[in-house]
Amino acid sequence: GERSMGRTVAAFNAITGRELTEAEGMLLLAILKMVRDRQRKVPHQDSCEDLIAYSALYAEARLSERT
Repeated sequence: GERSMGRTVAAFNAITGRELTEAEGMLLLAILKMVRDRQRKVPHQDSCEDLIAYSALYAEARLSERT
């Protein structure tokens, strides 16, 4: 699946001069999904499902920082 965050973060960093990591990019997307879900009275299925995927991708990126 989704493995474009590394390139996305690299582009963001080049444009802004920041040093965001791939894991931080995934964290941002996970937070976005939580906010979108909480803006509704009933759970937003798409946001909740995406949150699971982004959490797994965050963990993968974060654990790869150990090497």
